[in-house]
Amino acid sequence: MRIDLSELTVIQRQAWLQHAIAPRPIAFASTMDKNGNVNLSPFSFFNLFSSNPPIVIFSPSRRARDNSTKHTLQNVLEVPEVVINICDYSMVQQVSLSSCEFEKGVDEFAKAGFTKERAFFVGPPMVKEAKVKLECKVNEVKSLGEEGGAGQLVIAEVLYMHVDERILNEEGTMIDQTRFHPVARLGGDWYCKVDESSLFKVNKPNTKLGIGVDALPEGIRNSTILTGNNLGQLANVHDMPIVNPAFEDDQLKNIVQYFSINPLEMEKELHHYAQKLLGEEKVEAAWQVLLAGENT
Repeated sequence: MRIDLSELTVIQRQAWLQHAIAPRPIAFASTMDKNGNVNLSPFSFFNLFSSNPPIVIFSPSRRARDNSTKHTLQNVLEVPEVVINICDYSMVQQVSLSSCEFEKGVDEFAKAGFTKERAFFVGPPMVKEAKVKLECKVNEVKSLGEEGGAGQLVIAEVLYMHVDERILNEEGTMIDQTRFHPVARLGGDWYCKVDESSLFKVNKPNTKLGIGVDALPEGIRNSTILTGNNLGQLANVHDMPIVNPAFEDDQLKNIVQYFSINPLEMEKELHHYAQKLLGEEKVEAAWQVLLAGENT
């Protein structure tokens, strides 16, 4: 299916993009106008863009249906400060409620049942219930257009972080991803939650280069069993592995002995076993199993 965005209405275009570009973290932004009236509203056009200086950007876009602007945008143009509270699962229903288009001057803290907490460096209050809060000064508001749906990028510098100690690791030195359950927006009414059931690790390449998929032996690279993710794991080693004579594995021995008269079937069984080992993050063992097939 091919979609020409120029042929879609703004609302259709936004729906397709929001369903495809996901999940998106939620900036629960607290702002205030020049008279001290506070606004609280969530935005999923949001992310981290720099650590030096520490910059986050969110976008209270112009409304697609009528080209009106949001109170958050109006506020940061008057008072260039914002507290970005990070939304987690324990508060997501209240956060959604706060997105209602209340009249200007209506207190979304009260409407959504949140508690104001005084910030240290900026005027807008923090959401006490949020487990992570970012006090920010607004460095720039960059408009991407004047028509409905146009993004209005609020480029904000993080001055101060507040982190609930309950979501720190045992050493108290960093956020424990298994204790912090942030939510993110998908398309339509869909959200997702980060928790133990959805978490997994991917070993990041460091200063050493991975050998690359193109360097894998042809029989491994063209496997009908191993997936692209499996090949990525194998290709992230820094040097091409070699057979380790000391490597012992009972299942490997059984496969080689049982299928020795049928090399094609043996290769399939070895690839299936290597895939299982890769799923257990045993990359070195998986390589030894695959090399056994390559050298048989």
